[in-house]
Amino acid sequence: MLQADTGRCITCSRVCDQCGHPVRAAVNRLCRDCRRKAERLAAQQPCPRCGKLGYVREDTGWCGSCSRPGPPKQPPQVCRECGRLRRHAGLGLCSACWQRHPGRPFIRGDNLREVLADPPVWLADYVAHVAARFCVARACGLVTDLGRLLNDEHSNSPQALLERSRRPGRSMGSFARALEDFFTLRGLALPTDQAERLAAGRRQRRIDAVPVPLRLAVTAFDASRMRAQDRARRAGTRPRSDHTLETALSILRDLACFLVEQRGKDDWALADVHDVETFLATVPKARKRRLVVLRQFFRFARSNHLVLVDPTRTLIVKEPNGFRGRTLTLDQQRELFRRWTTDKRVHPHEALLGMLALLHGASSTEVRQLQIADIDAAAQTVRLGKRPHPVPLDPASWTVLQRCLAHREAWPTTNPHVMVTKGTKAGRNPASTAYLSHVLDDCGHPPRTIRSTRLLGLVNTLDPKLVAAAFGMDPQATLIYLADRVDEGRLPASEPSRKR
Repeated sequence: MLQADTGRCITCSRVCDQCGHPVRAAVNRLCRDCRRKAERLAAQQPCPRCGKLGYVREDTGWCGSCSRPGPPKQPPQVCRECGRLRRHAGLGLCSACWQRHPGRPFIRGDNLREVLADPPVWLADYVAHVAARFCVARACGLVTDLGRLLNDEHSNSPQALLERSRRPGRSMGSFARALEDFFTLRGLALPTDQAERLAAGRRQRRIDAVPVPLRLAVTAFDASRMRAQDRARRAGTRPRSDHTLETALSILRDLACFLVEQRGKDDWALADVHDVETFLATVPKARKRRLVVLRQFFRFARSNHLVLVDPTRTLIVKEPNGFRGRTLTLDQQRELFRRWTTDKRVHPHEALLGMLALLHGASSTEVRQLQIADIDAAAQTVRLGKRPHPVPLDPASWTVLQRCLAHREAWPTTNPHVMVTKGTKAGRNPASTAYLSHVLDDCGHPPRTIRSTRLLGLVNTLDPKLVAAAFGMDPQATLIYLADRVDEGRLPASEPSRKR
């Protein structure tokens, strides 16, 4: 009699509940193999020593692994490095000395070369590269990470290894950065697009903060600016920086939130000149910069038929073009000079940035990009940024520079820059912009204020064109410091009026 659900007889329709094999007895739900497996599992108990399931033995009360005695330990010996009586870890060294042994990365590299069927020719150079830049433990970890990539089924070309080593997220990881430095230094692979990815993520976060009804236009505006940046880069002109693009998106985000939350308008076509004027009045100091961005956006919106009228067409910037920043008094400059030349507790990076800004008008970017090759020890000069001529240093500035170089020598680094931090000592990149912006926090004055003080003094005592030529600046940039400035000492003495 065939069963309707299986199409077989009653005997053949009985199958095991776990594996599906035929079951002969009608009282059994499992086949023979599954029954024996279930009986073995039922006989297992948690081991009192390790806590794992196993067969507890009667003589020891533990599982089989815990009941078997382990290999005898090596007798302690005198370490050839520290001279203490300890158990050896390798090469006649105790565990602590073995962890600090500088030959560990090279031993790890030799072991990896023996395991690989076709080791790359640059493996020994990579081991030497990481051993010279990282501590022993970190260098061994980087060699192990490389072996993990070389043993998989994917391509072992330098570019493919570099792409697979990157971590997802905002940071690609120290292993990927070490590989990028090694491959790019030897011309084996192209640099990654990590900076472009981070910039794209920052722009996308600003776009996502725009209210939904106004987001589409901001997205189209950002796409057009990115195309313009790409065209300028290919044409060899000056493309907009990522910071400029992100600042523009931040301004548009603030305007969109202002229109939706305070004006109740969910369409760019509804924005009028009064809305823009009220928005600009919220932050008066940023009026000029905001108005420039808004003019660019509404011109784009009008050309793409998103708005009918440009609300910024009749707006003007009601502020002078002269210098309006803060400067330091003469007493403050003297106090800073004494701090950076006599106080040994001041960090060398703070003293270098402060002295170059106070006496030589150096910007944070110029000090950040300063390299060892830019220093001429014989003439005691340095090359700062795009200045056409080397800058001669006075004895105080040269002493501060030597102190910074001595601080750099304490790092095991091959970074070519003068300012080397904990995050850049293993690579070749300069210190971050955020680090330079907080170096002078202890002195209480930002780098821009100190530099502006020096430029203001030079422009008002010398020819502005000479200052622009010496600093590599545009002549119009130095004329800003002359606005509303009258030097009474240079005016001719007024003659007394003659009595008639």
